[in-house]
Amino acid sequence: MAADQTTLDAIAGAGDLAALDAVRVRLLGKSGEVTAKLKSVGSMDADTRAAEAPKIHALREQVTAAIAERKAALEDDELERKLATERIDLSLPVPEARQGSVHPVSQVMDELAEIFADLGFSVAEGPEIESQWYNFTALNMPENHPARAMQDTFYLEPREGETEARVLRTHTSPVQIRTMERTPPPIRIIAPGRVYRSDSDATHTPMFHQIEGLVIDRNITLGHLKWTLETFLKAFFERDDVAMRMRPSYFPFTEPSAEVDVGYSIEKGRRVVGGQQGWMEVLGSGMVHPRVLANCGLDPDEWQGFAFGTGVDRLAMLKYGMDDLRAFFDGDIRWLKHYGFRALDVPTLSGGVGA
Repeated sequence: MAADQTTLDAIAGAGDLAALDAVRVRLLGKSGEVTAKLKSVGSMDADTRAAEAPKIHALREQVTAAIAERKAALEDDELERKLATERIDLSLPVPEARQGSVHPVSQVMDELAEIFADLGFSVAEGPEIESQWYNFTALNMPENHPARAMQDTFYLEPREGETEARVLRTHTSPVQIRTMERTPPPIRIIAPGRVYRSDSDATHTPMFHQIEGLVIDRNITLGHLKWTLETFLKAFFERDDVAMRMRPSYFPFTEPSAEVDVGYSIEKGRRVVGGQQGWMEVLGSGMVHPRVLANCGLDPDEWQGFAFGTGVDRLAMLKYGMDDLRAFFDGDIRWLKHYGFRALDVPTLSGGVGA
């Protein structure tokens, strides 16, 4: 049983996919003409079924093939129409759509790593939950030492079987201890990371970021420390007129100790690093205390070193003009869009670390 010419003309004459689907439903749907013929096969006697069933199945295959052929032709025609009428102007720039940005703290961390890598320093890391040995005792702050009261420490509940409470590290100096214990000198490392102190105001937060540096070698002097810090500050602030001064101070893990100030000038009512209209403290430093070296298994008569540390968030504030440290951690999308960096703004010394 072949399809009559009217049926084939109806399929061929469908002007679009919607019209063709209507013809398909009329012929092959649940109540369609061809479907009705297929249903009638079950009621035929054996001889009639043997004669008619193959014809009816052939009819269905012919109609199905004709519909598929017409559908392919209509789809090709539609594609040709779109190709002929639609245009994309590839000469126009793509609208900029910033989906996110690099946080200033992350950017400054990368800038510092780039600067110190050029000076031969590697990056060292350590745990944020520390024993009191690494956070205090090994750094020349034994139990009841008054220097422990200088830091508002978060103490954790002792673990089962332990008598001494662990702490959230108050500085990244424990990384220096761990490095000296496991790495034979000479040592040149920086230790960036999160630290914790119980304090909160416009310039202090309970969690903030520090970076500390350590050099251990033979015949290290305070002159090496001064040159390193001068080189670092000029590279970071990208100004040759950065003035630096060192003032005697006290830190239990260094002797002698010095706080480092940089000169600033007033530009448009803001303090800008550079010049000498005033001074502000940016970091602490000193020669590693002999007792700290001995606690790490190093002979102070053979090895000397210097250490320094500063707040990463504070450096970001000074360089990029933020006023309130708390905004760093508020998650305000407006602040992040204003102060954030593009994902591909990778700091390089050749292009400028803050480019």
